[in-house]
Amino acid sequence: MLWVPWWRVGARLRGLRGGLQAPAESGRRGVVSCIDPSTGLNEEQKEFQKVAFNFAAREMAPNMAEWDQKELFPVDVMRKAAQLGFGGIYVRTDVGGSGLSRLDTSVIFEALATGCTSTTAYISIHNMCAWMIDTFGSEEQRHRFCPPLCTMEKFASYCLTEPGSGSDAASLLTSAKRQGDHYVLSGSKAFISGGGEADIYVVMCRTGGPGPKGISCIVVEKGTPGLSFGKKERKVGWNSQPTRAVIFEDCAVPVANRIGDEGQGFLIAMRGLNGGRINVASCSLGAAYASVILTRDHLKVRKQFGEPLASNQYLQFKLADMVARLVASRLMIRNAAVALQEEREDAVALCSMAKLFATDECFAICNQALQMHGGYGYLKDCAVQQYMRDSRVHQILEGSNEVMRILISRSLLQE
Repeated sequence: MLWVPWWRVGARLRGLRGGLQAPAESGRRGVVSCIDPSTGLNEEQKEFQKVAFNFAAREMAPNMAEWDQKELFPVDVMRKAAQLGFGGIYVRTDVGGSGLSRLDTSVIFEALATGCTSTTAYISIHNMCAWMIDTFGSEEQRHRFCPPLCTMEKFASYCLTEPGSGSDAASLLTSAKRQGDHYVLSGSKAFISGGGEADIYVVMCRTGGPGPKGISCIVVEKGTPGLSFGKKERKVGWNSQPTRAVIFEDCAVPVANRIGDEGQGFLIAMRGLNGGRINVASCSLGAAYASVILTRDHLKVRKQFGEPLASNQYLQFKLADMVARLVASRLMIRNAAVALQEEREDAVALCSMAKLFATDECFAICNQALQMHGGYGYLKDCAVQQYMRDSRVHQILEGSNEVMRILISRSLLQE
């Protein structure tokens, strides 16, 4: 077999965790051991990492091509993931969450993304929304919204971006005018993951004057009169999750659905995105890790000029560059996750650095993996092309990588 076809990806991924330990146990040093994702983890973390890898291999990888090609939103599989605690990974336990750390979350998302990067990315957005409600909501809101989100009985979408405000999020125009015990929302949001399918929309809208201090956070539930959706967008990747505009036309929402105080919305949005950047970078990491494994195996079996490609020094050097960038990305992400968990002053800059570096480098790894598969890599039957397509958008969303550079330089220059 010259490359790993879709129906073999799950079997290949099932061997990742077991195969990683084999070289050490046998007294031999293996290529995979130097990129072992369990390195540095405690025993508990290794256990839920193993659970996530096994779930990715059995439930996600065998289906990711069909989800991509038919643009299917795999509700049932995500609810199975929620049964393992992946619906509210860093949500508090009293409302059904798993109560794990940011580092634990990164480990889980990396593992799940090896099975389907697109679906894992949506799960990460859903988790971010649940965390925002859990962290900034009242006790009544936490107990009303979080339990069905943690079981994924209900799905969530994050609504910040608008047609006229992408990177300049503080200039958003969607308004929420208070009328008695309701807010009446008018405006639209763009590029919303889960749009039309999600049940809960965490919406950033303008309740006050211009700028970030005029923004509030309001939960809008599906079925609310005045809430509608645009057409399903056709995308290069991320096809297992629907993307639509979310439209508000005199949409009346109870004041009781406001999360936090008026004017606190932009702070809530940015706090959510700090973790979201680690999450999406972890998804890139999973795509790159799977691509490296598949490429290594391809180089061993594919022959040209009478020799396996693995004997070609140029390709050996390329593979070495890929794994070095992979490990560097993982270290940056995990360092940022710990900083965020500890609420350190440098957390925002470190999250920005990790997102910038890891999403750029992991996309480059996936792209190089496709190149090293040759013409086979360009076929839809070969998994690396989907890892490449699904990871490309990570350089754009959760704050573009250009914005990450602004945040990093600003942090340094203000010292």
